[in-house]
Amino acid sequence: HGSTVATNALLTRSGARTALIATRGFRDTLAIGRQARPDLYALHPVRPPPLVPDELRFEVGGRVAADGSVVEPLDEAGAVRALRAVADAGAEALAICLLFSFANPDHERRLAALAGGLGLHVSASHEVLPEHREYERMSTTAANAFVAPVTARYLAALADGLAAAGGDGEGEAPRLRVMLSNGGSASAAQAGREAVRTVLSGPAGGVVGAFAAAAASGADRAITFDMGGTSTDAGLCPGRILERNDLSVGGLPIRTPAVDVHTVGAGGGSIAWIDAGGALRVGPQSAGADPGPAAYGRGGLPTVTDAHAVLGRLRPDRFLGGALPLRRDRAARAIAALAPAFGGDGTRAAQAVIDVVNANMVRALRVISVERGHDPAGFALVAFGGAGPLHACDVAAELGVTTVIVPAAPGVLSAVGMVRADVTRDLARGLVRRVPADAGGAIGPLREAFVGLEREARAALAADGYRRGVRVERSADLRYRGQSHELTVPLGRSCSAASVRRALAAAHLERFGHADPGRAAEIVVARVKARAPGPGAEARIEHGRARPAAGEETERVVWDRPRRTRILDRAAVARSGVAGPAILTQPDTTILVPPGWR
Repeated sequence: HGSTVATNALLTRSGARTALIATRGFRDTLAIGRQARPDLYALHPVRPPPLVPDELRFEVGGRVAADGSVVEPLDEAGAVRALRAVADAGAEALAICLLFSFANPDHERRLAALAGGLGLHVSASHEVLPEHREYERMSTTAANAFVAPVTARYLAALADGLAAAGGDGEGEAPRLRVMLSNGGSASAAQAGREAVRTVLSGPAGGVVGAFAAAAASGADRAITFDMGGTSTDAGLCPGRILERNDLSVGGLPIRTPAVDVHTVGAGGGSIAWIDAGGALRVGPQSAGADPGPAAYGRGGLPTVTDAHAVLGRLRPDRFLGGALPLRRDRAARAIAALAPAFGGDGTRAAQAVIDVVNANMVRALRVISVERGHDPAGFALVAFGGAGPLHACDVAAELGVTTVIVPAAPGVLSAVGMVRADVTRDLARGLVRRVPADAGGAIGPLREAFVGLEREARAALAADGYRRGVRVERSADLRYRGQSHELTVPLGRSCSAASVRRALAAAHLERFGHADPGRAAEIVVARVKARAPGPGAEARIEHGRARPAAGEETERVVWDRPRRTRILDRAAVARSGVAGPAILTQPDTTILVPPGWR
C-alpha cells in the first residue's frame, strides 16, 4: 500500500501536536536552521515556521562530545521536569534530539525510557537519523514525530479493515506492506514508527515498476517518465535505481533514503495561461479531477488534455475504452481563449501548449540525467501514467533518446511496482573518519559498522518473517577532506582504504567530471540496505475481459502539419510493428507514434 498521508500532513501542517527536547542551549536549532536562502532574490524571504513551536521546545542538561565521550552526565531531574512540561502542554508526540547522539545514544535512550509511561509517540534521533549535521537531524526527527501518530492511526485502521474483510479463504488475514520512499516496502508497524520514510511512497512505486518493465524489455539503463493529471515524476536508472538522502517537503529539510525522483507541475490537467508579459505558460496549476479538463464536460479552462483533443490526438469515442466520451467542442472553446496570442489560430495555440509542457518536462529530465553526469541518449525512456505515452516520443527526441518503452498497463504501473517491491531495511551509522593513507588492510571502524548494521538489518527482516533470499548492499557517504558535502558511494565487501578511495574517485568523476585520487578522503556515514523478495515479487498483470477492439480507422491529425493517421487498438498491432504517424488506444492511456517513429 502506498499513500500520501505523511506527505499531506507535512504540507498542510496537520500532524500531531509535537514537542521537542534538545541539549541545553540548542532548542532553537530547529528555528535557526541554515544560512542558505531558498529564494535568493527575495527582499523579504519568509521561511516556513518550524513544526515544533517555541512553547513546545524544551531543554535538558547533559553533554556528549563529538567522539561519543560524556562531557556532562544527563540531568535526570531536569529530564523529568521537561517531560512533565511536555505532558502538561498536551503534546501527543515527542522528538528527542541531543548533541552527537549518533556517536553515543545513551542519553537519548534514557530520555525515551523516562517518556515511556506518558503515552507519547516518541521519536529519538539516534533511531530516526543517526548521522551528523544537527539541524537536518533535528528537522527529520521532528518531522517523524509530527507525522507518525497520524500515519500509525491510518495504517491501523487500514489493517483492521483488511482483517475484517477476510483472508485468503484459509483463515489467514491479508499481510499489509507499506511502500517506502526508497523503493522498498516495510511492515505496517515499522512504517507507522518511521513514517517520515513514506513521504515519497507513490513516486517510488512508479520507478520500481518502470525499471522492472525496462529490464523485461532488455534495457538495463532507463529514464522513468511518469506523467499523470497534475505532475510529472522523472527518475534515472543507470543499471540500478538511484537514491538520495536530502529531501525537502513543504520547505522542510528531511534526510531519509528515497528514490531520486524530480517532480514538475506538468500533467494532463495542467492549465495553460498567458502571463503579464504575453508569454504562454502551462502549469503548475491544474484543473485536477474535478472539474477536470474542459473536454471532460465540466471544466472550462484550457489544459494540456484539451490541446491534444483539439489536435485530434485523443479519440472521443475511445477515451477510457469508450467509457468517457470527450467533448472536443468544449476543448476547442477553452483553447480559443489562448488563440488571440497566436493570431486567432486555435490549432497553433493548441500546439504551443504541447510545446511548452514538453519543454517543462525536458528540463526536468535533464536535471536527473545531464546534471547527474549522464548522457540521456544512452537510455531508454519508460513512459507511463495516463498522459506519459502521449508525450514520450516528443520528449525523447529532444533528449536524443531513440527508444521509448510503454509498459502493458502504464496507467497502473505504480501499483505494479508497489506489489513487486522488495521488503527492505535501511540502516546507517555516522562515523566521520579519515581514510588511512596506507592501502593495506581493512578500515576497522568501517568494517565493524558494516558488520553490526548488517546483523541488525537481517534480524529486523527476520522479525517480520523474511529470512530467505536476503541480499545486503553496502555503501558509504564519502568526501575529500575539506569538502562540506559528500557522495553516497556503493561499496563491495572490501573495506580497504584503497578500494574506498577508488570508489570515491569514480563517483566524483561521474558526478562532477573530475577527481583527485591522491587527496585525503573521509568516511562520513556507513550505510546498509537489506533486501528480501516480497510476496508479490513475481506479480504479473492479467488483463480482464475487454470490449471488442475497435477496427482500424484513418483520420486527419495535426502533427507538424495535418496528416492522415492510422488509429488502432494497441492489442491489434502486429508483431512487425506500426510506422508513424499512428495513434494506439487502450483503456488506460493513448500512445502517440509521431511521424518518423516506429
